[in-house]
Amino acid sequence: MNQNTEISQENSFFDAFDAVIDRRNTGCLKYDSAAGRGYPADIQPFWIADMDFQAPPQVLEELTRRAAHGIFGYTAPWPEYHATLAAWFRKHHGWQVKGEELTITPGVVFALAAAVRAFTEPGDGVIIQQPVYYPFSEVIKTNGRRLVNSSLVCSEGRYHIDFADFEKKLVESRARLFILCSPHNPVGRVWSRQELLQLADICLRHDVLIVADEIHHEFTRPGIRHTVLASLSEEISRRTITCTAPSKTFNLAGLQVSNIFIQDTRLRRRFRQEVSAAGYGHPNALGLFACQAAYAHGEKWLDSLRLYLERNYQRTREFLQRELPTVRLVEPEGTYLLWLDFRAFGLTDEQLDDIIIHKAKLWLDSGHIFGDGGSGFQRLNMACPWSTLEAGLKSLATAFKTM
Repeated sequence: MNQNTEISQENSFFDAFDAVIDRRNTGCLKYDSAAGRGYPADIQPFWIADMDFQAPPQVLEELTRRAAHGIFGYTAPWPEYHATLAAWFRKHHGWQVKGEELTITPGVVFALAAAVRAFTEPGDGVIIQQPVYYPFSEVIKTNGRRLVNSSLVCSEGRYHIDFADFEKKLVESRARLFILCSPHNPVGRVWSRQELLQLADICLRHDVLIVADEIHHEFTRPGIRHTVLASLSEEISRRTITCTAPSKTFNLAGLQVSNIFIQDTRLRRRFRQEVSAAGYGHPNALGLFACQAAYAHGEKWLDSLRLYLERNYQRTREFLQRELPTVRLVEPEGTYLLWLDFRAFGLTDEQLDDIIIHKAKLWLDSGHIFGDGGSGFQRLNMACPWSTLEAGLKSLATAFKTM
């Protein structure tokens, strides 16, 4: 493909990303659940982490082709499926995976819960790093395990791991499992190779298993590279359950396919037993076909998407600096989620939520639900057409300018 063709293709993708597609009245959780959850019906949603972009054209073509076949029976991954995933991770992450290491689940959160049940007993400690994706806490508590938190430290607008505190909490609690968020949601850190090695070393020394939620691994900003934890060494790989999915990367969450890789045979057997005990045995047929099509043919689309998201970020940063400088934007290294610091206003979480929901008419994710360190923050999903994002930012600015 020559340079002119590549530029033309990129522009066509940008045109597609700019298109506003009405998602209301489609059973869409992001847009159609507001009233049922106590929000104003006309609220603009920027909360849940799915994108307002159509999936890659090749995925839509494959789904149309499979739907035309007309039979949707029980389906299992096939050799080409395994090969496509292996090729993707080898090319994009330098990570070698084998088909036998793969277990399909309907989602990463399902996999996290299964891992908690498979590798810990009621009352055992599970360590996490808050503020972090709130289902981490939910799958720990609802399964009767003890939540152990080693909070991230924010210094000069950038989050860091307190390794001394992490090891201290891990030892004192006798935690048996660590759930890693990499890249980190919501603070946007893409952990360096050295940071991951240091975390893994602590866990290995204390015989703690690692469940690595790497669902946002394709979303890194220019010049920043994600490191798959399990790719660091054979020893680390044997003690890691790696959770991946096409759902964030290609906007396929509703098709419910996540790819969970476990190298160690014994751990993989225990995990599969727990998945089976939950009553799950057969993946979503269309989800499998969509996943393979995305990894086989979606690279150019993803490259353009990442450029579009970078443009959204730069425009958002400039807008806030110009129109709402009191709000501090934590500069992300990855994900398409922005972590906004409203603490300078001196509001309680309830007051902050009230202004954003009822005055700005925006539905964001309140920072306090992410746990310790989240109070005074809000998470905003920027994976939408710029016109949609700009309208939301203007509503936010107007609401706080007229306080």
